[in-house]
Amino acid sequence: MTKTNAGRFFEDYAVSDVITHGVPRTVGQGERALYHALYPARHALYSSDQFAQGCGLPFSPLDDLAAFHVIFGKTVPDVSLNAVANLGYGEGRWHLPVWLGDTLRSESQVIGVKQNSNGKTGVVWVRTRGLNQHDDLVMDYVRWVMVRKRDVDAPAPETVVPELATVVDPVMLVIPKGLDFTNYDFALAGEPHRWGDYAVGEVIDHVDGVTIEEAEHMLATRLWQNTAKVHFDATNRPDGKRLIYGGHVISLARALSFNGLANAQMIVALNSGAHANPCFAGDTVRAWSEVLDHAETDAPGVGAIRLRLVATTGAAGVLRGDDGKYHPDVLLDLDYWALIPR
Repeated sequence: MTKTNAGRFFEDYAVSDVITHGVPRTVGQGERALYHALYPARHALYSSDQFAQGCGLPFSPLDDLAAFHVIFGKTVPDVSLNAVANLGYGEGRWHLPVWLGDTLRSESQVIGVKQNSNGKTGVVWVRTRGLNQHDDLVMDYVRWVMVRKRDVDAPAPETVVPELATVVDPVMLVIPKGLDFTNYDFALAGEPHRWGDYAVGEVIDHVDGVTIEEAEHMLATRLWQNTAKVHFDATNRPDGKRLIYGGHVISLARALSFNGLANAQMIVALNSGAHANPCFAGDTVRAWSEVLDHAETDAPGVGAIRLRLVATTGAAGVLRGDDGKYHPDVLLDLDYWALIPR
């Protein structure tokens, strides 16, 4: 009996299957320290207990994207070990803060499958739920991946493509219990800009850049227990390159967005996301954001802002070419809701 796991192939997925992912992970101060070392992360709410307490929270939670990476990483051996590419995200929501000492686990349900016309690969859609030690829902999201077939002659399954909302309705945003920006300290946060200072359609060039190194992206991917072969094994691709984990690019871009969006403190929803082009060590990642929308919340002093975050190796404001396709410099196109003082 084979005891090793070669990962699932396209024909191994069936709509409605529920996959329980191993292994639970207890997060602590180490995750925060490493996250802030790997990325230039410095949003105040995730950096200081005192600042978080001034905003009505008992402590500073674990960074929203660090929680996402832990939950995502657990799904890789079962969902994307044999993936050609991670294609997109949607309908993501953070339901609870993750506190240091929490234990996170993941489970996914297959909600769609579609064989590609080449007969060699197919797309699989899953809805992943991240749970804590109390079985409370911490976050959930949909992602879809292109997965290789084990047997190209295996019959194609019935196509099921899920209908997904293009935007999380702002009334569905979950505001952390007690969050209050009434006495928000703009000086300590690092910038004076608040909800009403951002106009829909405004483009913000975040100015700074980070050149990705091989060791650091592999350390990050190991930290999140992401075992995808393309991130580590240089023989897995014909060009001999290790593909950068898309979440690494997301966190770099989010951290770079501090310069101009320092007060967009908490990500609470992921409307959509696409890894537009591959990223490799040696690339210098820059970021820009576009303001897409505003929404009010019931929490005192708290507003929601919808942002497009773009990671690129090129110029700010450039997203697509004349053909409507992503410009080759664009690495990431992420649409999310964040909480910001009003």
